Amino acid sequence: MSSSRLARIERHLAERYVSPGKFPFTQLQIARNGQLVYQSILGQSSLEKGTAYAEDSIVRIYSMTKPMTSVAFMMLVEQGLVALDEPVEKYIPSWRGLAVYRSGLPGAFLTTPTAAPMRILDLLRHTSGLTYGFQARTNVDAAYRSGKVEPFDQRDGLDGFIEALAKLPLEFSPGTAWNYSVSTDVIGYLIGKISGIPFEDFLHQKIIEPLGMVDTAFYVPEDKLARFAACYTRSPEGKLVPAVTANYAQKPSAPSGGGGLVSTASDYMRFCEALRNGGTSGEVQLLGPKTLQLMRSNHLPGGRDIADLSTSMFSEATYQGIGFGLGFAMTTDVTKTGIAGSVGEFWWGGMASTAFWVDPIEDVSVVFLTQLIPSSTYPVRRELRSMINAAIMDSTA
Repeated sequence: MSSSRLARIERHLAERYVSPGKFPFTQLQIARNGQLVYQSILGQSSLEKGTAYAEDSIVRIYSMTKPMTSVAFMMLVEQGLVALDEPVEKYIPSWRGLAVYRSGLPGAFLTTPTAAPMRILDLLRHTSGLTYGFQARTNVDAAYRSGKVEPFDQRDGLDGFIEALAKLPLEFSPGTAWNYSVSTDVIGYLIGKISGIPFEDFLHQKIIEPLGMVDTAFYVPEDKLARFAACYTRSPEGKLVPAVTANYAQKPSAPSGGGGLVSTASDYMRFCEALRNGGTSGEVQLLGPKTLQLMRSNHLPGGRDIADLSTSMFSEATYQGIGFGLGFAMTTDVTKTGIAGSVGEFWWGGMASTAFWVDPIEDVSVVFLTQLIPSSTYPVRRELRSMINAAIMDSTA
């Protein structure tokens, strides 16, 4: 990779984002062929305290939790304990009879039966008909907000979360559209139910501990709180102000498989490298390469783009030329994306503007961390994709 082209990335982040006060900090790691070839660290982990951001600072990765939860679930598929085409109601009996919203307001919904049952596949690819309350788009997601139907707000554990969902209609019949949603939180619940091991313990035993992800968890223990970076949002005047987030100093009653983890760049790079390497890291094998290939294939009905099927007002990805697999998005048509890259590149990001991607053709893994909500504030992911791919000099694509 070109050292001069890599160097201009730090200048870009410093001059465009950190120095003007758009991001509190940035951390970027790039690995190629299994070696860390670039790292940039800028800014402060706490603007109020003036604490410099460090290489081992811990951040909220939010939806970058989803790929880890999805990999954990596919371990159960590999063991023959569950199949992708099975109906979800087989494992959640209270969801039998889930119906689709037709009209009405929360508390007085009129519904219609689903055209087909929700399958496990629909949860993994976000075609389940579930939604997120923060989308603020429909009467259904309004019911999510008023009922606080999200793991972060649940005091009754994941069981309470699942039962709350049982009382609400779906946005659409499963398999007919794409909508970013709490689907992966349901996958986390199913991992615990099917494996017989609490979800958070399963994730720790099967992925976090084997990969040596020593700072990745659903909360930050007291002895690590000094390394936990603050999270920000923009005020109406455009200044960075502390964002209201969950209390990460204590274990959650309902660990969110869709967005509950904290991690570090080095930890998450270990996970990315395992994905790049076909599901294997050293002597640790998370998944077989065929399973990972299945996960990073486009599973949207008819092989269409997210742009063709999305009803969502919010996503961690652009839509054109992008498909969705079992836990992450992937490039299906480089031309449509308008960004230099590779067909088969797969990735996702988090609500606080974090991002990762893996390019198996170029053997490149990238982890980008900051803490600014929402992730749509600035086009930094697109810019980084263009600049990093421009630094690849011996391309095999």
